[in-house]
Amino acid sequence: MLARRFSSFAILAMYFLVGCTEPTQQIEEPEEVVSPSSDATVFRNFTLIDGNGGDAIPAAAMIVEDGLITWVGTRSQLQVPEGAEVVDLIGKFVMPGMMDLHVHLSVLENFAFNHEVFTRENVEDELRTYASYGVTTVMAQGTDKDLIFDLIREQRSGLPNVARVYTAGQGIVYQNGYGGVVGINDPVATTDEVIRAVQEQSRKGVDVIKLWVDDEFGTMPLMPAEISAAAIATAHAENLRVVAHIFKLEDAKKLATQGVDGFVHGVRDQEIDQELLDLMLENELWQVSSTLSREAAMFAYAERAPFLDDPFFTRSVPESILERLASPAHHESVISGPHYSQFPGILANAKSNLKHVADAGVRFAFGTDSGPPGRFPGYSAHWELQLMVESGLSPMQAIQSATAHAAEFLGANHLGTLQQNNAADFIVLSANPLIDIENTRTIESVYVAGNKVE
Repeated sequence: MLARRFSSFAILAMYFLVGCTEPTQQIEEPEEVVSPSSDATVFRNFTLIDGNGGDAIPAAAMIVEDGLITWVGTRSQLQVPEGAEVVDLIGKFVMPGMMDLHVHLSVLENFAFNHEVFTRENVEDELRTYASYGVTTVMAQGTDKDLIFDLIREQRSGLPNVARVYTAGQGIVYQNGYGGVVGINDPVATTDEVIRAVQEQSRKGVDVIKLWVDDEFGTMPLMPAEISAAAIATAHAENLRVVAHIFKLEDAKKLATQGVDGFVHGVRDQEIDQELLDLMLENELWQVSSTLSREAAMFAYAERAPFLDDPFFTRSVPESILERLASPAHHESVISGPHYSQFPGILANAKSNLKHVADAGVRFAFGTDSGPPGRFPGYSAHWELQLMVESGLSPMQAIQSATAHAAEFLGANHLGTLQQNNAADFIVLSANPLIDIENTRTIESVYVAGNKVE
C-alpha cells in the first residue's frame, strides 16, 4: 500500500480534488534532487487510481526504472533522480493496465477459425493491439499452439513492450463436443486420455488447465462427469488449477463439487441460486470472467452496431471486416441463427448473475472471450467494463476486477496495482473512469514494463 503522510490541509485538499469531475492544474512544488539515476523516468502531477480500491490520489507522482515502479506517492514527497526524464501529466488520470483473463489469440481468418494463422508474427501483432487499448496482460484460454511457450519465456525474462501472456495451452475438449479449434485441440474420449492430456499440458508449462463443459443448446455431447473429475484431480496433482467454460447452472454445480477452481463464463441459462453461491464461497472458487461483451456480441450485429462509426473501435479493425459487419447480409445471418431470439435473455442472465456473485462476496476477475468472430481484441475490454457497470457494479469494482483481482487470480503479485516494486504497466487517461467508466476509453498513452506502447 502507498504511504500516505499528509497534513490536515493536504487531506482536505485531496478530498476536494477527488470530488471534482476534473482536477484543476496541480501545484508545482520544490523537489529535492537525489543520487544520479539517468535511466529513471518520473511521471508527476496526475491523479492516481492505484488498483487497490482506495480513493484516487490527486497530485501524485511515480518513478519508473528498469520496468519497475521504484517509488510512488504524492507530488510533495517526490525526489527527482538526477538525469531522470520527467513527464508531466497535469490533469491526467493514471490507472493500472487492464488484465483480460479470457482471450483467444490469432484464431481467425476472414471471420472463420483457422489454426494456420496462429503464427508468432500474428500473435505479437495482436498483443500489441491489446496493449494499445490499455490491456497490458492477457490469459489465452486454451487455443494456443506451442510457440506460445517460447514467447512467454522470453517475456518473463525481459521487459515486454506488448501485452504480457498467460496461457492454458491446449484446453481439454470432449470428443465431438463443444470447444477448441480444429488443428490445435485434440479431443479426449476416456479418463485415461484426459489424464495424459493434462499431464502433457503440465509438462509444457501451462498456467492453468482449461475445460469446455457445454452441450451447445443440447446439440453436442457434454463432457461426462468422470472425465471432468479426472481432469481436475490430475491437474491438482500437478499443482495446476482448473478453469471451466460453463453455460448451465447444473454443470456449474457439478464442477464445483468436483473441485474446479474457476469459471470463465457466468451461468447463463437461468438465475444463479444460493446453492452454487455457497459452493463457490466454501471452495474459494473464482468467477474468473463473466464475458458479458461476448454475450452482447452474439446479437449486436443484427443491425448496424453504433460502435462501427467509433474511431476508438475502427482504428484496429480492417476495413473489410467493418464492411462485413455493416452489411445487410451479415445482419440477416445473425438474425437467422437458430438461437438468435435467446441471446438477449442470455446476456440479461449473465449480467444479473454477475451482480449476485459480487454481492455474495465471491471473488471475481475480468475477461471478455475476445478473439472469435465479433469480439475484438482490446475494444471488448472497454465494452466489458461498461456492461459490468450496467449490471450494478461500481466503476471501482469493475476496474479492480481487471487489475488487482485479476492479478490475484494469476498469483502475479507484481501486476495489477501501481505500487513500489510492481511492474510499470499503466494507462494514462484524460478523464476520470471513477466518474464515468467509459472514460477508460480516453487513453493518452499506455506503458508495459515502463515501455511506452507505440
